[in-house]
Amino acid sequence: MKETITSLLQSAIDALKHQGVLPDDLTATIKIDPTKDKAHGDYATNLALMLAKPAGLKPRELAEKLTAALPESDAIAKTEIAGPGFINFFAAADAAAQIVANILDAGDAFGRSLVGQGEKVQVEFVSANPTGPLHVGHGRGAAIGDCLCRLLEATGFEVTREFYYNDAGAQIQNLARSVQARAKGLGPDDASWPEDGYRGDYIIDVAKDYLAGKTVTADDREVTAQGDADDLDAIQAFAVAWLRREQDLDLKAFGVAFDVYFLESSLYEQGKVEDTVARLTQNGHTYEDDGAMWLRTTDFGDDKDRVMRKRDGGYTYFLPDVAYHLDKWNRGFKTVINEQGADHHSTVTRVRAGLQALEAGIPKGYPDYVLHQMVMVTRSGVEVKLSKRAGSYVTLRDLIDEVGRDATRFFLAARRADSQLTFDIDLARSQSNDNPVYYVQYAHARVCSMLRKAEAESRAFDYTQALANLASLDSDQEKAVLNRLARYPEVVEQAARSREPQQVAQYLLDLAGDFHTCYNAVKVMVDDDALRNVRLALGIATRQVLRNGLDLMGVSAPEEM
Repeated sequence: MKETITSLLQSAIDALKHQGVLPDDLTATIKIDPTKDKAHGDYATNLALMLAKPAGLKPRELAEKLTAALPESDAIAKTEIAGPGFINFFAAADAAAQIVANILDAGDAFGRSLVGQGEKVQVEFVSANPTGPLHVGHGRGAAIGDCLCRLLEATGFEVTREFYYNDAGAQIQNLARSVQARAKGLGPDDASWPEDGYRGDYIIDVAKDYLAGKTVTADDREVTAQGDADDLDAIQAFAVAWLRREQDLDLKAFGVAFDVYFLESSLYEQGKVEDTVARLTQNGHTYEDDGAMWLRTTDFGDDKDRVMRKRDGGYTYFLPDVAYHLDKWNRGFKTVINEQGADHHSTVTRVRAGLQALEAGIPKGYPDYVLHQMVMVTRSGVEVKLSKRAGSYVTLRDLIDEVGRDATRFFLAARRADSQLTFDIDLARSQSNDNPVYYVQYAHARVCSMLRKAEAESRAFDYTQALANLASLDSDQEKAVLNRLARYPEVVEQAARSREPQQVAQYLLDLAGDFHTCYNAVKVMVDDDALRNVRLALGIATRQVLRNGLDLMGVSAPEEM
């Protein structure tokens, strides 16, 4: 309907240009919004207010000329001018209800588009250090990142999901020393326990499996334990593989998979970090000071220059990040989105500055970032701070075991990424309308229940009869559902464009609310066959859109609850 109204208004603008009311060279941006109060129509535009100045008219006068110039359309019952010059559109009942037929015909494809035109997009998310189980923050990144990938695919982009493993550096060495200490029978309370060692019970499990000579298989490697507690390199290789396998299993339980696993260590093994340093130096953007090598990131908008190579010869984290993103660019990814925790905020400017200093033709805003805030987990109103397995934090598997995958994914992705999130375990487990994922899934199951009842009463849905009576969907509650259904493709496209999966979650809640209200106000199982079938059709269309939207969230659409 929005496309129809936009086309009608564009025709009116062209007519007014021809009449000399509007300048020939005027470029108009037509904005159509659903009305909040249906007494004021179904859609409204502020076009007259935007074009009044170049037209030399008062907004209301221009609104009158625009409405007079609108072509006839069976889709529009009437128009009204409101306030200082808003134009309200009342959709014809049968035209509004046509969305039901469109949804039933498109099925799973409804809401999908080709606006991305096959453009390659790489999305990096989770990227957890292989030093422990995934925590709830990683879970939020996994939910947002995976939903974003689904949205981009639904809008025609070719998406590659990538996981960057920080398998080099001090944290990995601490992991190896921690496992070695456990393998030698030491505990965190022993004087010789590594100063920055990992204390979770999972370290005991790694050590036991290492000593037992077990083989572990992660998504990209297989390692057999040597069993020698003095071989720190062998312990490190086994421990990394062991924890990567555990993370893989957690992500599979969460419904998340990756196309590429990229190892930080490969940047060093293939000389890409050294090549990056050489290129930055050759371009004149580095200098030595106090025994360290610095990059002049202030030349590219940073608040101060950054150390690239420390006095001990080791590189700071941001340098391999620059090398890594150059590698992404060279792999042909001109659009890259990094979904990371808000603690990475300071690296955004540094990485972009480093890429600019490489003078490789990379745009200033490359890569894009979606940064999520922290998650606080509560039970009975009290914060849950740690897991016995992890030792210091709540793991993603803890949440999945507590409330299930659907609730975990929906809760973690249903809020803006840049807002802090309180994950209420009691709410996520509750079967009530206060639980958002239950509320949405129940709407889907409710339609399934309606259809089962119709079948049991030998009044199975008649598709042909339903489509012949779409104009009968004329109550306020039915119109609210129709208008909400019509908005779904726009919501999907906007959520993908703005990198905000929570827009889909909010839409699903609104659609579920409209449907529940309609279900309670409008009887479906009436004796009139035509009326019953067209109302069942509205329910089936709602079920389809709920299913499509839940799929974008990675959440199931149950038929019974």
